[in-house]
Amino acid sequence: VQLQASGGGLVQAGDSLRLSCAANGVIYNTYVLGWFRQAPGKERESVATLVWRGGRKKYADSVKDRFTISRDYAKNTGFLQMNSLKPEDTAVYYCALARNGDLEFEYWGQGTQVTVSS
Repeated sequence: VQLQASGGGLVQAGDSLRLSCAANGVIYNTYVLGWFRQAPGKERESVATLVWRGGRKKYADSVKDRFTISRDYAKNTGFLQMNSLKPEDTAVYYCALARNGDLEFEYWGQGTQVTVSS
């Protein structure tokens, strides 16, 4: 599976962005979509995960109630809706797929930069 992330940009604090993750290949029912981010000088962190068919979602505490992960079956695309953005959300965002709940993400998109100015 090949993943293409897009939708990043430069916004002001309080604004919204929607990231997309287009998948080229078959996504099986057990697959888990993940969004991750990495800020300069920091380790990569998990932002949100979604079981592709089951729909179960998990969020990092830092983005809960502000970010929403979703997917469109027909378009084979995942999304991360980001509202009320903060400067600390600035990072390169990556989407990834794991084959199952073991969450060993083996398919990765190329990353999209999100910059939030204060």
